[in-house]
Amino acid sequence: MKRRTVLAAAALAAFILAGGMPAMAQTIDVNAILHDPDAPEAGNPEGDVTIVAFLDYNCPFCKTSAPDLDRIVEEDGNIRLVYKDWPVLSEASVYGAQLALAAKFQGKYEEVHHALMGVPGHKVTEAQMLEAVRATSVDMQRLQDDVTGHHAEIAALLGRTMEQGDALGLISTPTYLIGPMMTTTLDYDGFKETVAEARRRHAAGERVE
Repeated sequence: MKRRTVLAAAALAAFILAGGMPAMAQTIDVNAILHDPDAPEAGNPEGDVTIVAFLDYNCPFCKTSAPDLDRIVEEDGNIRLVYKDWPVLSEASVYGAQLALAAKFQGKYEEVHHALMGVPGHKVTEAQMLEAVRATSVDMQRLQDDVTGHHAEIAALLGRTMEQGDALGLISTPTYLIGPMMTTTLDYDGFKETVAEARRRHAAGERVE
């Protein structure tokens, strides 16, 4: 997918500024990318391989990879997964990211994330995203309260993720950082092979964490 539309950039900038958050560049380091305390995580928190997934809820390739990513994390048992909501494809993508990150405050990030990834297509509207979230077990009133009440925190996290993407020179969604490697759309075998290579490089002393 193409990196960023003018619409998406404008929408995210407006979202950040509306919450009073300065849209300024920050110094990004490896630790900030791997260990942002506000970024949702899954898998094994003590895993020997970390996958950092930069995703957009309007990216069909993200949706294609999502089941295989879930499968490798579950079956392997020793992978730490860090989600990076990187809404670069549309204004609706920003809205979806807000919903998912707000759901984290009631412990429902992954449920909302999977619901949004399950909506087919690359032109999913805000209304379609909201409908998908309503079909989950999320408390919708609390979700709306959290979108509003935690606006600044969500804006700051999305801003940091944008800056991290820029610092890394990312040009497409999905982008996966797996150990010391960067890749894009993978199937199950691709994830499995790349995780094995990350472990090989770790054993050889190339670990970046």
